[in-house]
Amino acid sequence: MQSELAARVGENVPRYTSYPTAPHFHAGVDPAVYRGWLEGLESGCEISLYLHIPYCDRLCWFCACHTKQTRYYEPVTAYLRSLHAEIATVGGLVSGKGHVRAVHFGGGSPTMLKPEDMVALGAFLRNSFDFVPDTKISVEIDPNDMDEARLDALAEIGMTRASLGVQDFEPNVQKAINREQSFLQTKAIVDGVRSRRVGSINLDLLYGLPHQSRESVCSTVAQALTLEPDRMALFGYAHVPWFKKHQTMIKEAWLPGPTERLAQSQLAARAIVDKGYEAIGLDHFAKPGDALAIAARAGALHRNFQGYTEDRCETLIGLGPSSIGRFRQGYVQNNISTAEYGSMVAHGGLAVVRGIALSDDDRVRGWIIERLMCDFAFSAVDLVERFGKAGQKLLLESSTMALHDPVPLLELDGDRFVVPAESRPFVRSIAARFDKYFQSGRARHSVAV
Repeated sequence: MQSELAARVGENVPRYTSYPTAPHFHAGVDPAVYRGWLEGLESGCEISLYLHIPYCDRLCWFCACHTKQTRYYEPVTAYLRSLHAEIATVGGLVSGKGHVRAVHFGGGSPTMLKPEDMVALGAFLRNSFDFVPDTKISVEIDPNDMDEARLDALAEIGMTRASLGVQDFEPNVQKAINREQSFLQTKAIVDGVRSRRVGSINLDLLYGLPHQSRESVCSTVAQALTLEPDRMALFGYAHVPWFKKHQTMIKEAWLPGPTERLAQSQLAARAIVDKGYEAIGLDHFAKPGDALAIAARAGALHRNFQGYTEDRCETLIGLGPSSIGRFRQGYVQNNISTAEYGSMVAHGGLAVVRGIALSDDDRVRGWIIERLMCDFAFSAVDLVERFGKAGQKLLLESSTMALHDPVPLLELDGDRFVVPAESRPFVRSIAARFDKYFQSGRARHSVAV
């Protein structure tokens, strides 16, 4: 059944960390619109912040993030001046309105910042925004960057979750993706984080990488599990060389095919679950007492540009080049070019160059897609109660899929539309059936599994 499903719906589709997805953003949402959305935030609203550090001291061939390699620190120093300028402007516009409940440092490599710069950035954020006492602060860590001073700096800014990139521990795989990193090196950083009383550790793993096999993936998972992380993410490698030219360093002949990718993901997931972790959505896992697992059991799981999250904030403010923000009105994205971003934020400017304002239809479809990605199900009653006539319109599409599609994408269980277990690896393809932009769009995407 899964082989048939893979052939029928194992297509190239979006990852659905937003809806509408980023390729459909347009220049009609500009700095003036963004300023209005910031100024229109309601008093007492809850805010999440995302800070993008667009530099690495080496470039991993598998990476599809907006980043650039630098062997010198001067560009990073110049960039931080621009980032501070944007923080000051945005913080002033939301002053007295919102409270920051979550901060995520991503990249690139946030941990390539010098310790004193990381501490200064953390302090400037707290001076510019109103942080609640228990604000969650997560940082993406490249173990190759780390030393004792950087670990101390992350503790000083109040890091509550460390997210370590592992990808794979096999040397031949690491060489093929230009990411050499030993297990002992990773373990040393995990131990260092824990010794500083950071409460949560996440490990990111990948399947579908060059030269990976089912055995090698399971070996990496087994080693990662000995570190007893609170969470694990198991992503499929997205081979998009038309989007990221450095991925041409990875020969397609080295990559596992669709059937092998599916087998790798399923074997790895089973090994993680067998160790007591709960499966969260499509590709995350958490210990039963972790906040992510608790949110998933309560039907309160959400999805944003960092993946699955328990973060309930409606407003996400992106800071730095390429960063995406989410508001009640829609989405915004900053200029991708670091140089142009710097020019735009100088002297109190904003760097947004595109986005999209949500229609009523977008909100309905976005809710369905998020619930499918998070819960593999959604309630017809909830749909109509939330969205009225707009929700009723989407019920017809759902019913047609459940009752008449030859591939079992959805099943009707009482008032709930449910993705059957055998179809869950292909939930992105199922979500795409509700995406009105997908069929007419020209964007190219990664494979569904």
